[in-house]
Formats: sequence, structure tokens, C-alpha cells
Amino acid sequence: MTVVQRAVGVGIAAVVFQGVMLIAFAWPASNVEPRDLPVAVAGPQADAVAALLSQRAPGAFEVTVVADAERARGLIADREVYGAIVTGAVGGGGGSGDKAQVLVASAAGPAVAQQLTRVAGQLSGVPEAAVEDVVASDPDDPNGGGFAAMVLPLVVSSLAAGYLLALAVPSIGARMVGLAIYAFGAGLSSAVVVRGWLSLAPGSYLALAAVIGLISMSVSATIVAAGTVAGRIGLGVAGFTFLLLGNPLSGASTGSEMLPQPWGSVGQLLPPGAGASLLRSVMFFDGAAAGVPFTVLLVWVTTALTMLTLLALAGAMHHLARNSSQVPELVAAE
Repeated sequence: MTVVQRAVGVGIAAVVFQGVMLIAFAWPASNVEPRDLPVAVAGPQADAVAALLSQRAPGAFEVTVVADAERARGLIADREVYGAIVTGAVGGGGGSGDKAQVLVASAAGPAVAQQLTRVAGQLSGVPEAAVEDVVASDPDDPNGGGFAAMVLPLVVSSLAAGYLLALAVPSIGARMVGLAIYAFGAGLSSAVVVRGWLSLAPGSYLALAAVIGLISMSVSATIVAAGTVAGRIGLGVAGFTFLLLGNPLSGASTGSEMLPQPWGSVGQLLPPGAGASLLRSVMFFDGAAAGVPFTVLLVWVTTALTMLTLLALAGAMHHLARNSSQVPELVAAE
């Protein structure tokens, strides 16, 4: 292949990559709308409002009818629903118990809170309702933009760490040491930035550091394992998966149920999506609904480290067998 042919190939590949990038990031963002979004409806007109939701927006909401506002608040705090519509009394007597409410959790996703508020206001038979933010975003990040923006840097820096270890460190054992140091340091330092300097994260510093470290390890260890097994092809496939699928499908700014399906669900099986969900649970919901995303990240980490360990053991056994086979030759030569 001549230099000119190589340049043409690189140019075409870059054009294709740019197109894929545009589709990967712009398509999910331009198709944000509720899809089986878990919400609750409470109050004396709950059944009627639930039926109305199903009629006006088929497939948009997964409605749970509960007895009262307190039960709805409990479901929101446990991350079983994103919000609730609390209906007023039929006829409305003017008392505080007659008024309708919209309960939201901006910490679970500001886009979802806005969507639910808008839908509640459009429902006929529901009086103009007061909005209560049951689990609010951090006061220094009321729109959730800072939270959404911090997921991509965590993933990109972890990709870079994985690539550097895979390409610059020849020993598998040394790569694993580098991964441990990176994950530990990334968790502690990033938590200082996010919680201390930027004030984006309430809650425990150590819990936040542990989650960030787990996210960092899941991405970087998978990159190193992919590169160790399949070389540059493995590095490319893993990086493509995390950057061009994982990030736009993470639901960090919208919630996975607001993305086109099944892609929203697929995103929750990748480290960026699972990491964003785990961060929300730990930062704002006292760990509620943290089990699934934690398990997803743990599977990625365990799989990658197991692969690296087995490859290291296989390499050590091969080296030992080769050395032992050379011993008789040396003895015979003497």
C-alpha cells in the first residue's frame, strides 16, 4: 500500500467514524421521551388518572396506583418510581387535602421530573398542582448538568488509562498493579473534585470514592483485558463499545426509560450506564436500587481480572515448562 493509498484510507475511515459519532450521540438525544417510565398515582381519583395516562400516552408510563402521597413518597425514595401524581378530592372542597400534587425527584433525572410535571398539567380532571421535589438534586447543580457531565470524563480517563497500560506495559502482572493503583487513586482524587471543589455530590466521601473507583476499574480493566487477548483489535472494539455505545446510552442526563428501547436497557448493562445509576443511588438515595448497577460493574471487573489472571498463569506455566525442558539439554552438554 502506497503512502497516498494509506492517506485515502485514513481519510475515509475518519469520515465514517465521524458519522458514527454523530449518530451515536445525536440519535438517542433527539428521541428522548418516556417509555414504560415507572410512576405512581395516588388519591381519590387515582384509577381515573391512571386510565387517562394509558389512553393519552400508550406505552409511555408504567403506572402503580397507591393509597396516598406518603406511600408514593416512599416509592420515590426507594427508586421504584420516578415520581407521582397525587389527585385531589372529587369536587375539591378547598381544603389542603383536596389539592392535587405532583411529586418528583430531580435527583433521579431532571428531564423526567420536567416531563412528569408537564404531563400532569395536561391531564383533564387534575387541578393545577403544586410540585414537590421529594429527592432534589444538589443545590449547586439544580439542573443536573454537572452530574451528567461528569460521567463522560470518568469513562474517557479510564479508557486512556487502559490503553496506556495495554500498550506501554508488557507484563500482565505489572498491568494489574497499574490498574489497582489507577482505580484507587481515581476514586479518591475524583471524589475530592466532585464532592469538595465542585460540590456536586452529597453523601459519604468514601462511598462516592468507592463507586468512582469501581467505575474506573470496570472500564480500564476491560480495555487491558481486551488488548491482552486480541491486541489492537480488542482495544478498538472495547473502546468503541464504551465510548460510542456506553456513553450516549448511559441515561446520565435523562434516565434510561427516556431513551429508545431496547437501547436504554442495553446502556444499563455497560459501565457508563450502570455507573451513572449507581452514582445516583449512592449520592442521593442512600443506596436504594444500587444492587443491579453494582452487580453489573462487578461482573465487568471480575471478568476482566479473571481473564488477566488466567493469561498471567498460562504465561508463567509456559515459561516454567520451557525452562524445565532446557535443563536436560544443559546436563547432557556437561
